[in-house]
Amino acid sequence: MNKTEKSLLLFSSLSVFKGILNRSVPKAFYNLLLSRDKPPVEFLSAYGDFFSMLSQRGYSDRFAYCLTEAALFDENYFTKAAAGGKTALLPQNVIDAVIRDCKAIEYVSSLTADDIINDYKYSDEIKEISDDLPRWEKGSPAQAFMGFENNISTLADFYRENGCGMFARYRAFIWRDGDIQPVVHPDSISLPSFVGYERQRNQVLENTRSFIENKSCNNCLLYGDKGTGKSSTVKAIANQFRNQGLRIVEMPKERLVDFPILVDKIAALPMKFIIFIDDLSFQKQDQSYTSLKAVLEGGLASRPENTLIYATSNRRHLVKESFADRDTDDVNRRDNMEETLSLSDRFGLSVCFSVPAKDQYLEIVFELARKNGIKLSDEELELKAEKFALSRGGRSPRCAKQFVESLFC
Repeated sequence: MNKTEKSLLLFSSLSVFKGILNRSVPKAFYNLLLSRDKPPVEFLSAYGDFFSMLSQRGYSDRFAYCLTEAALFDENYFTKAAAGGKTALLPQNVIDAVIRDCKAIEYVSSLTADDIINDYKYSDEIKEISDDLPRWEKGSPAQAFMGFENNISTLADFYRENGCGMFARYRAFIWRDGDIQPVVHPDSISLPSFVGYERQRNQVLENTRSFIENKSCNNCLLYGDKGTGKSSTVKAIANQFRNQGLRIVEMPKERLVDFPILVDKIAALPMKFIIFIDDLSFQKQDQSYTSLKAVLEGGLASRPENTLIYATSNRRHLVKESFADRDTDDVNRRDNMEETLSLSDRFGLSVCFSVPAKDQYLEIVFELARKNGIKLSDEELELKAEKFALSRGGRSPRCAKQFVESLFC
């Protein structure tokens, strides 16, 4: 049995990590192994398809890393248990299967292009062109696979620190088309980049820390004036705790009726999730309003323990209300008003971000200017910053940031 045939048999017999064969590069490589005794046209086509896929993914010089990384990001019963720190509860036969699969993946990842070509059944017939076929470089496996010798502790540590499946590969997600989709290039904003609003930000930070540490915590509403950093605070805090198992899923407010579907997908996962609803407000008490109200408190499809809801809004009371709404012949007029105001009260933590006073605004401007190496005097900065705020219709942290950025133009 040559190396290519053994690799095919090992790949075919994967059990716990069988899912990696559904990923693009391992699947293309598996098809190449299957073509080992097929006519030259089929073999060469499979060879070209695999090398093209490997190159597109940026792994032509790191083949071993590509295959082992696919295993690291696989979602199966072992990786879920490891992410939750529960590998000790798995039966020994499952542990043995994991060890066998990891050894098989390591062996397959050691194959070179020359191994494949030399082991091909009709290698002599393609000799004229095989020398010119592109070769991939094996490289090194992923860190968690290095030195793997019947010991899954390093592998289990990886999943415990990073999660499993796509939640190990990505940190931020969005609910789209009825499913959780990863955000490939999320906002990398961090807490140290903020200036001002420390009290408000610390409230949200401590609530999130309690959530991570399985202590008492609350759904959170960040409300107040535009440009005060409400959404940025949520994103920065999610980044702050990303290495402690926290993930963020943005849910558009118009899709709140899908909340039960979303929680069904994440309730059994070992990671923690913030469901982020940005710019939340309602023109009236519609179906989305009712769905969110039930989720926050009292509904059968309420949020699971591994989930918090963080919402931002420019309004303290989330349902827009006019005086005409109050001028009603409803017998229970007070009950109607209470119903309108009740949604915001169901957030256990409400944090107000209001427009800064002049001195606070200038403090933000001065600090941002210092961080960015602006050499203007405080008097010049104040004059220019006030003029800029006037042209923008008011002071805010966003306005201060835009002003400082304008100085580079």
